[in-house]
Amino acid sequence: MKNFLLTIWNFLFDTKQKLVNSLFSLHDFVYRRLKKPPEVLTNLETIDLIVKNRCSVSRFGDGEIKLATGKDISFQTAQPLLQQKLQSVLACDDSRLLVCIPNVFESLSHFTETDGIYWKNHLSRYRKHWYRFSRKNKIYGNAFISRVYMCFNEKEKAQDYFNALKKIWNGRDIVLVEGEKSRLGFGNDLFDNAHSIRRILGPSAFAFSRYEELLAEARKLEKSALIILAMGPVGSVLPYDLLDDGYQAVDLGNIDTEYEWFLRGNTKKTPIENKMVYEAGAGQDVGELDDETYQSQIIARVTG
Repeated sequence: MKNFLLTIWNFLFDTKQKLVNSLFSLHDFVYRRLKKPPEVLTNLETIDLIVKNRCSVSRFGDGEIKLATGKDISFQTAQPLLQQKLQSVLACDDSRLLVCIPNVFESLSHFTETDGIYWKNHLSRYRKHWYRFSRKNKIYGNAFISRVYMCFNEKEKAQDYFNALKKIWNGRDIVLVEGEKSRLGFGNDLFDNAHSIRRILGPSAFAFSRYEELLAEARKLEKSALIILAMGPVGSVLPYDLLDDGYQAVDLGNIDTEYEWFLRGNTKKTPIENKMVYEAGAGQDVGELDDETYQSQIIARVTG
């Protein structure tokens, strides 16, 4: 009897979800034909603009738009101040800051089947928010500059993307502001063409609770340093708050994970030894890293 009731419950739940999804899809079908989508550059256009102008970069993905609407995500709560900051950044029209959003509003054919379905479902619920918070007649960069491999059909293009990305920090003194177990560039050659590497470590999750401390540490740096961020929503708002201080801060989020998967030729999201990967088991069992070179690069910790 219990199994029968459970089967009925699951059937009703699945039916309800399908109905809700259908209603969202119908609304989106109409909405996208009535509203003009934001204009988004290609990956290479975005990267070329960063290299040419040495502008700062704030990136927005599905998590950031959810937070901007007041919805929590798995590793960050939607605090009012964060919500306000995200909305302000999306509407920012300062030429020193390139705001990047996903190029998903007109076609999804460049994505793998799984990612295409994901973004279709996401847009059925959040397209109106992307359009509402974005600035009319503004050209946005492409948020996928840090995700140039796994989600795309044409994976052979990834090499060109990574070669272009490396021009951003070529010969520069870089400071990686990252989660304490992200370990960008460790064990690979991603930043080998940088002049020097330093690290500021922050929390692996819920990092906005330490935002003011992270901002203060960034402001201790020399203005010539290139700040590269990989800390979720903090990476989306910190470049905006550093603009008037004269820093170039570039949010590149998942770039190291994508590079590792690219080097391995992975076609599925897999764990990476010694690194926190939320999309592949959340980096469970990632321990301490005693590598001498890595430890010497750490100049500040905003953790614990």
